[in-house]
Amino acid sequence: MNNETDIVKNFLLKTLHLQSSEKRVDRFKLGAGAMPASFKVDRNQNRNTETLVADFGESAIGRVAPVDSGFWWIILLRAYTKYTGDTSLAESPDCQKCMRLILNLCLSEGFDTFPTLLCTDGCSMIDRRMGIYGYPIEIQALFYMALRCALQMLKPDGEGKDFIEKIGQRLHALTYHMRNYFWLDFPHLNNIYRYKTEEYSHTAVNKFNVIPDSIPDWVFDFMPCRGGYFLGNVSPAMMDFRWFALGNCIAIISSLATPEQSVAIMDLIEERWEELVGEMPLKICYPAIENHEWRIITGCDPKNTRWSYHNGGSWPVLLWLLTAACIKTGRPQMAKRAIELAESRLLKDGWPEYYDGKLGRFIGKQARKFQTWSIAGYLVARMMLEDPSTLMMISMEEDRPVKPAMRRSASWNA
Repeated sequence: MNNETDIVKNFLLKTLHLQSSEKRVDRFKLGAGAMPASFKVDRNQNRNTETLVADFGESAIGRVAPVDSGFWWIILLRAYTKYTGDTSLAESPDCQKCMRLILNLCLSEGFDTFPTLLCTDGCSMIDRRMGIYGYPIEIQALFYMALRCALQMLKPDGEGKDFIEKIGQRLHALTYHMRNYFWLDFPHLNNIYRYKTEEYSHTAVNKFNVIPDSIPDWVFDFMPCRGGYFLGNVSPAMMDFRWFALGNCIAIISSLATPEQSVAIMDLIEERWEELVGEMPLKICYPAIENHEWRIITGCDPKNTRWSYHNGGSWPVLLWLLTAACIKTGRPQMAKRAIELAESRLLKDGWPEYYDGKLGRFIGKQARKFQTWSIAGYLVARMMLEDPSTLMMISMEEDRPVKPAMRRSASWNA
């Protein structure tokens, strides 16, 4: 946004080279495509040298490797290419290989019957145990966006051609799966409420065998007649009905959400402004896990008490994602309102990482101040609102994947 593209290019190249570092956690070797969650500068005073040291999860709380960092790398590479018009970086052998290694981890075939990506708890921005094991919306939305970005940048020759074909097939299935099974609005909620269980065969309506009694009470009050959102998680016999900010905003920005679904997500945020925005944008998830459920799911994590940190805390960094979603759906006034809320407190409070409480009224009990991403989130939101054309660096228009060609099986003529 500041036209300092060399900084972005350098970041992309440095992290690309870190990808080739040896990745071991307790003697177990990680997949070649894994990207670091973070890195630090190791200074050797005697030799007067500096070395970048990557963290692939071996230093993380819980020893969990990041899934999202590889996706963000691809998304940033596409943003750099789109802004500069310079395709030489993305087309370089190193960047092409980096994309293929990341995609190889995600597109490998296994026993899973879903096109979504199976992930462990703590593998994304919500980096503590918060009951998101399975197919969290945040990862699925980023996965979708990264696939579409890679499709625009992979060279259609050699290995690239094979990956382009795999991406096309996966996008077709993933788009259908997410838009149908992860989507929740009032009519869908009413259908789930009336589900029959233990249905067999391809005629089953309740495809994931969700027990209606498992729907939490809060959903019926939270769901307005006008509006909807993508569920936090969907897997056999389980639906996580929580609302997650990053996944739903990325769904809008990437056009994983249809235009109608994008409007419905924004309608929901508008209808539930006090719960999701309150006095500090933006709730990372809603509602918080409490009491006995909190003890079981989080393992009594003292940092994730109710309405704090990743358990319903408010994160200023999410302001830029909300602003991007508002601009894309033609609601800049919503973004302006959220930015004004943030401006009334962020500078005065020392740019904390997160806020606590149902309304985001209190500075987080363990929140560090002067956080880079809290400051950057605000700056990007302001600059995007002042010049909405900057949204095009990251936003993607709707693209309905072409249905993959059906191939005859070997037994066709048998």
